[in-house]
Amino acid sequence: MRTRTGNLPLRSSTYARDAAYQEFFTHSSAPRVHTDEVIAEALRKQYPELHLTLISRCDFLGYAAAGLATATPVDSEGPKPEDLRYRTYLDPGRRRGGDASFLSNAVAFGKFIYKWKDEEYILYQVAGHQQFSTTQTSFLLGSTQSNDSLIYEVFRYQNNIPNAVLVFDQGYWQASPELWGKIQSSNWDDVILDAGMKKSIRGEVNKFFDSEERYKKLKVPWKRGIIFHGPPGNGKTISIKAMMHSLYDRADPIPTLYVRTLTSAYGPEYAISAIFAKARQQMPCFLVFEDLDSIVSDNVRSYFLNEVDGLLNNDGILMVGSTNHLERLDPGISKRPSRFDRKYLFPEPDFDQRVQYCEFWRQKLADNKEIEFPVELNKAIASITKGFSFAYMQEAFVAALLEIAKTGEDESEDEGKQELSGDKASRSIYHFSTLPSWEPPCPCSWIDRCECGRRADVLKERDLDTYILWREIKKVVKTLREELGQEPGESTSL
Repeated sequence: MRTRTGNLPLRSSTYARDAAYQEFFTHSSAPRVHTDEVIAEALRKQYPELHLTLISRCDFLGYAAAGLATATPVDSEGPKPEDLRYRTYLDPGRRRGGDASFLSNAVAFGKFIYKWKDEEYILYQVAGHQQFSTTQTSFLLGSTQSNDSLIYEVFRYQNNIPNAVLVFDQGYWQASPELWGKIQSSNWDDVILDAGMKKSIRGEVNKFFDSEERYKKLKVPWKRGIIFHGPPGNGKTISIKAMMHSLYDRADPIPTLYVRTLTSAYGPEYAISAIFAKARQQMPCFLVFEDLDSIVSDNVRSYFLNEVDGLLNNDGILMVGSTNHLERLDPGISKRPSRFDRKYLFPEPDFDQRVQYCEFWRQKLADNKEIEFPVELNKAIASITKGFSFAYMQEAFVAALLEIAKTGEDESEDEGKQELSGDKASRSIYHFSTLPSWEPPCPCSWIDRCECGRRADVLKERDLDTYILWREIKKVVKTLREELGQEPGESTSL
């Protein structure tokens, strides 16, 4: 007896173990081989009348889940299902009311009747092994000589998912709604940089995408490269995300292709080729290389440069690479015109930028009635965080707030006020806002009395130690300075 669905045969007898599943089981429990080869051979023998196509990293099940096709698991006629799935729990991530978590299946081996338009297929989803990597291969069996129409539509869907950014990682492109969500909350207004530098970056990127005709008239390739470099934690990543946001918001949206690694089962050369092939398809586009110095290592440098400079047309591609170590980049990348020919240094924030960052946190905490954060704290905190990156300043705020949440504000406030009843109560601070522009009033430590008489018109104010946030931040800053290898009192004076 032969069981059929539509015009496609599913079995060659009342019940016999699926040949492909038997091969999958045999070779998954034995020394590793190229799984795709043995599965394909088993399917050709089992379905000689059907056309077989092997496809890598093609999300047929996601396409069906979006309602664009149907994928019905094939149940065995015997006691054991011919599939292997991992039941997994997916956490909602951010809990914003309700519980958006759910259970899902990760398919290691699955057999489906796949229907798309008026066509019916048999689909096998198989997790295989090739050398030291795991592969995910789809085996599509159809009655026609070509399955390309369906494959084309599935690939087009997964590469153009709305509200998602294409990210290259682990050897293939994948849509990332998570990165899309992050860039939606990244705006230039939140980026703290030198005003001239911020204006230059924004202007240069937008001008590039507005100047196609001008490049053509000048007979020069319409491509550019930019490097963001400097110590970690000083705004390179947030600037890239803010630029991505602004480019998506243009009247003619510019897509971003985001490269994390060159890791691939087929080697880094294949990955580089796949990256630039996609960029040429998507042009004009914004091609981002995160940690450029680690991506373009010595063993792939020449291949990377060939893709950048090669015979193929790279018009409309604006590359940006970030690095914490510009000196590690080959001069052929960082100093050669027409490659990455513009560089922006993101240094440690100066005093005014640290004040702006503190004001950013003050605005974030404006609705918190339990923590007092007067404007005077901005310059106070900025003065004791000289040499800190924005990342370290963020750590200072987060750690201080966590400590406040752990200990309870009321108890801490009482302890602080008791401390101030002794000699410490005689300490005074300077009301920085009375100065027409910020200039250090004296070389003395500002948290103690000024002894040099160079205070100008600085006024005495309430002691900042009455504020729990200030007390906790001072403790955290001291700890962070030890991590940085600085002396406890270093950079605490003006």
